[in-house]
Amino acid sequence: MTFSYNEFHISRTVRNACNFSEGLFSSSGNVILANLPAVRAFQAKFNEYLKKNGKTEVSAGTLNAMGLLDEVFHLACWTYRRQKYPDAFKEALGELDSKFSKEKVDSLLTAFCEEFPPVAVYKGECSIQDFLNTEMVERKTNRTRTNREQTLEEMIMLHLANENPAFKPFYPLFDDSNLEKKSIYGESWKLIQSYFKQLPFWGTYGHDLISFLKEPVKFAPDNLQEQLNYVRIHWSDLFLPGEGESEDYWIKRLFGGSDLLSEEWKPEWRPTNGGSPDMSPPNYDYLMKEYERFSSDKEWMPRVVLMAKTVLVWLFQLSKKYNREISRLDQIPDEELDLLRDRGFTGLWLIGLWERSSASKRIKQLCGNPEAAASAYSLEDYEIASNLGGWDALKNLRTRLWQRGIRLASDMVPNHTGMDSKWVVEKPDLFVQRRDNPFPQYTFNGVNLSHDSRVAIYLEDHYYSKNDCAVVFKRVDTQTGDTRYIYHGNDGTGMPWNDTAQIDFLNPQAREEVMQEILHVARNFPIIRFDAAMVLTKKHIKRLWYPEPGKGGDIATRSEYALSAEEFEKRIPNEFWREVV
Repeated sequence: MTFSYNEFHISRTVRNACNFSEGLFSSSGNVILANLPAVRAFQAKFNEYLKKNGKTEVSAGTLNAMGLLDEVFHLACWTYRRQKYPDAFKEALGELDSKFSKEKVDSLLTAFCEEFPPVAVYKGECSIQDFLNTEMVERKTNRTRTNREQTLEEMIMLHLANENPAFKPFYPLFDDSNLEKKSIYGESWKLIQSYFKQLPFWGTYGHDLISFLKEPVKFAPDNLQEQLNYVRIHWSDLFLPGEGESEDYWIKRLFGGSDLLSEEWKPEWRPTNGGSPDMSPPNYDYLMKEYERFSSDKEWMPRVVLMAKTVLVWLFQLSKKYNREISRLDQIPDEELDLLRDRGFTGLWLIGLWERSSASKRIKQLCGNPEAAASAYSLEDYEIASNLGGWDALKNLRTRLWQRGIRLASDMVPNHTGMDSKWVVEKPDLFVQRRDNPFPQYTFNGVNLSHDSRVAIYLEDHYYSKNDCAVVFKRVDTQTGDTRYIYHGNDGTGMPWNDTAQIDFLNPQAREEVMQEILHVARNFPIIRFDAAMVLTKKHIKRLWYPEPGKGGDIATRSEYALSAEEFEKRIPNEFWREVV
């Protein structure tokens, strides 16, 4: 038997209203969501239905968790039949037939198939009765099983779903109010529960099958994440790999479901059921294998007295002070440098020397700030800005400062570039990215922010309207149509830096390119201040971009790229900063 990514039943009413693709449904009529993009696509359509009917919308994470639990319950039923009692459901049907008559039981199963139709029935290719009487051979066990028996199992899942308080947002999917009108619907559920108490018990706590399936709900009635954690911890014997599955297939999926919920809940800074959020950071101490090592010029470094100047602001102030235009580095008066020396400064840190992203400036203009400059931390390239006089003007200033015993310092931003940088245009493989749009609600129909005709760059539309802050932007190659969704820089503490592009430090070519850029800057500045240097340590690269299964949640969608400790170490064996030194 093989199991899809997520599988659960859905009422005919919702199916008709949402106009889901036929490809979503298995022959039994269950929805099959093969991956997270499919989950999010389903969520978008279902939310339209909920909104029209005045109901609370659901998240992809909760939908995924619900479907995953339903699938695990099916796995438990299959495992129970294989290991404990092969004819459990067949004999349960016999008990129902004996108690209520086969005619009434068939009437109930028929009503179920009307409300939750198999594909062939929904499409009118066969009658419900023909479907119920059809037999199938179950894989692995090679046991013949009728759809009548399978439908009984689905009806048990329906009861469990409607009894789970954490499933409440999804009740329209499996509304059983019409079935409740059937005289034996409620009575049959009582008999089913009573019957299974007579069969062999199993599980850690020695429960009958139905009580076993209720364990996660009793443990955490209102919390899907805790229900997922419960089955992962207490039902581990279920999760033996199937055909074509890795040893940790199920564990990864359960961790992934939990991490997806963490990603969604983090921006709210509170758990869904009240109380204080869990703010404990993941522990990646096993990555810390560091030792002290200082460069040979350590003697002067502790004695530096550094003055910081935002270049554009300083030049504007100097222009007013000296009553003339001072817009270039080589125009800074000697008197100002003498003043720095006389006041005891031995270092001058200039913020905003490099060519800045034109997209950064354009975004600010589009958001209502026409006079704003681009961010000094969203860069086009490591070239001295032409409006500041370029490299010749820098050389002039650096020489005059050195004559006064003042070292020149510069910022560097090795973690990311501007979203329209030279690297984004010419070396897009260096960035953290994906080929699919991660969220159906993301749209990219705004202004093309690229200044280079070779590519088009689009910020997610909802950033402009201030009702969302996307984790990716869209890059399109105008010649080939190649489309990539590149992640914005992000430290996981709040909003993405939406005018930046995140470099992928698990890519060895990217690490080498950044190191060469650092050497380029170091040849021109004896002091470098590295912006956001901490996020280039291995533990932060892992935390943010390639989290360990079960420890994700800092950046939306990155739990989809979870890596084990072993895999991560293979991809980046040494600390980046150690390689730089």
